[in-house]
Amino acid sequence: MPTFTAPDGTRLAHHSRGAGEPLVVLPGGPMRASAYLGDLGGLTAHRRLVLLDLRGTGDSAVPADPATYRCDRLVGDVEALRIHLGLERMDLLGHSAGGSLAMLYAARHPERVARLALITATPWALGLPATAEDRLTAARLRKGEPWFEEAFPAFERWLAGDGDFDPVFLPFFYGRWNDTAAAHAALEEEQTNDEAGETYGSDGAYDPPATRAAVTAPVLVYAGELDGGPRPELARRAADVFPNAEFTVQPGAGHFPWLDDPDRFARRTAAFFDGA
Repeated sequence: MPTFTAPDGTRLAHHSRGAGEPLVVLPGGPMRASAYLGDLGGLTAHRRLVLLDLRGTGDSAVPADPATYRCDRLVGDVEALRIHLGLERMDLLGHSAGGSLAMLYAARHPERVARLALITATPWALGLPATAEDRLTAARLRKGEPWFEEAFPAFERWLAGDGDFDPVFLPFFYGRWNDTAAAHAALEEEQTNDEAGETYGSDGAYDPPATRAAVTAPVLVYAGELDGGPRPELARRAADVFPNAEFTVQPGAGHFPWLDDPDRFARRTAAFFDGA
C-alpha cells in the first residue's frame, strides 16, 4: 500500500487497481474510505485507478488538526498525491461529496487537470445543494417497490429533522435494492469518519463564484435517474456552469451507478476520459 506525506506531515494512503493510464479517484461520504468504490464497475479494464483514502479514513492517518478535514483544506492533499505520482497533468474523478473536492482542486490548479468526471456529485462547491424536496421527489419514483411504504415515512421524518437516520430507507440510495446493494450499504458506518464528515462542508469550505469561474477542464457530469442527491435536473444545472461539459443520465441508477449497471457505467466513463 503506497503512502505519501501531506503538506502538514499527515501520512496518506492510496490504492492502485487495474492497469493503464492513471485515473485519480476521490471518494465521497463525505469522508468515507475509498474501499466502497471497488473497481468502479470494471473501469479498471480501461484505466489504472488511484483511489485516495482521505485523511482520517481507510489506511490514511488521522491529522493532528481536525480542522484540516474541511473540503478546501483537502485540496493540498490531492496536489501532494499528484506530485507523489509524478504526473504533470491528471485525469480526476470525484464521486458524491468527493465531487466538490475535485471541483475545488480543478479550480485551484486548472493547469493540472486534463479531464474531470463528477459522478452523482451534489454540487455544493457550485452553491447548488440538493434540497429535502429534491430527495423526496426522487424517492417517490420508487413507489412501486415492496419496501417503499415502510421506508418513505422514515425518510421524510429524517429529512425534516424529526427522526434519526434509519437503515430502512437505505434502498432510496440504490437503483436496485438487492443483496449486492445491501452488502455495500452495510459497510458504510465502519468505512466513514463521521467527525470528519461534519467538518468537510463546514463554514468557509466553498467559494462558489470563484469555483464557477475557474474550472476550465472538460467535465463529465454523470447523474443517476433515481438519485435524489443530485437529481438529474440539479446535475444538469451544474453541467451548465462549465464551459466544456458533457451531461449524462444513467437509466435506473441511484447514487452508486456502477453497482446498478457496471458495464454501462464503465463504458460511458472510459469513453469520456478517452475523449471519445
